[in-house]
Amino acid sequence: MRSKAPSFPTPVLLTSSEEVARICEKLQSEPFVTIDTEFVRERTYWPELCLVQLAGAEDVVLIDTLAPGIDLAPLDALLAKPDCTKVFHAARQDLEIFLHIFDRLPVSVFDTQVAAMVAGFGDQVGYDSLVGAITGRSIDKAHRFSDWSARPLTKAQIAYAAADVTHLRTVYDALRKQLADQGRLHWADAEQAVLTEEKTFRPDPRRLWEKLKARTSNRRMLGILREVTAWREQEAQNADIPRQRVIRDESLLEIAAVHPDTVEALSRIRGVTRGFAEGKMGRGLLEAIRIAQELPETELPKAPSKSDRPRPSAALVALLRVLLAAKCEEHKVAPRLVASSDDLDLIALGETDVGALKGWRRELFGLDAQALVRGEIALAVVNGLVELQRVAEPVA
Repeated sequence: MRSKAPSFPTPVLLTSSEEVARICEKLQSEPFVTIDTEFVRERTYWPELCLVQLAGAEDVVLIDTLAPGIDLAPLDALLAKPDCTKVFHAARQDLEIFLHIFDRLPVSVFDTQVAAMVAGFGDQVGYDSLVGAITGRSIDKAHRFSDWSARPLTKAQIAYAAADVTHLRTVYDALRKQLADQGRLHWADAEQAVLTEEKTFRPDPRRLWEKLKARTSNRRMLGILREVTAWREQEAQNADIPRQRVIRDESLLEIAAVHPDTVEALSRIRGVTRGFAEGKMGRGLLEAIRIAQELPETELPKAPSKSDRPRPSAALVALLRVLLAAKCEEHKVAPRLVASSDDLDLIALGETDVGALKGWRRELFGLDAQALVRGEIALAVVNGLVELQRVAEPVA
């Protein structure tokens, strides 16, 4: 599929509230608007929004969000307009930024990265690759790692930022048409539903300990890890600094194992300075440890584990993986979108409450996967391709 990219007007950099209000009001009447952001996050917890790019049918604008006194309320109103689709590529970071600024998510969102996976462009296809495949154009990557907080912006930076939304209009039109022709628009809608939920972008601080993957089943140690990790998250948000600058992961893991209860003991933890241990953060950390130490056994977390689940046959899981690859090759859809490794394990064990056995995934893969597990179909190679062959009547 190759679509001709239309020409667009010269991008306009907006630095006043009046300009932002005027363009956002105009764009509200469009059926869709393409959006991108430029931000920096190396020194802060929350992304510092530096630029918002918008493209409509006749306009390409860049909102300088760092311009003194600029009012972004009209942008919030545009993002909340339900009958104007907001088109992003790889939307999660952009949506997180808007949720933080406006305390609500944009509505009617379409993510071209997700749509491209559904349409058969592979796993997590990059924007430049997608633009190349659909329009034949190449994207200049020279300013990908610019310091977008520096002012003034150069002409080259402005051109680069504008390209992210101009080509996206062509990509969106082409993907929607392809998905409609394939009968897969509802697939894309189902995959993008997670982008409408605030919990996607605001994880529970008391669940973040699980990401540290502590190698222990000691529930007291895990309880301490949960409390100190939640404490760090709150401190990082309050101070607006990266969580690793509060205290590093490896230090939290050692604290959970050693559970220091004095400033002296805390200062002996790797990565913890004497000044930190004696200061406000050190006192807060020791208090989090104390709280965890006093929790009753029933309130302590359990180690995430699959040990209670029987292990499926490795050979059967391998067959399911081959089936998954064959079905995704046939239907030109990314395998990771259809079934995870956990899904395959559960199907091999005969479980039914599995994501790959629901909705469109059930029709594409799940029914055949269950038939394979029951021994009703076999896999064969015919003319260099994997095909399904029925070997038994389906079980009623």
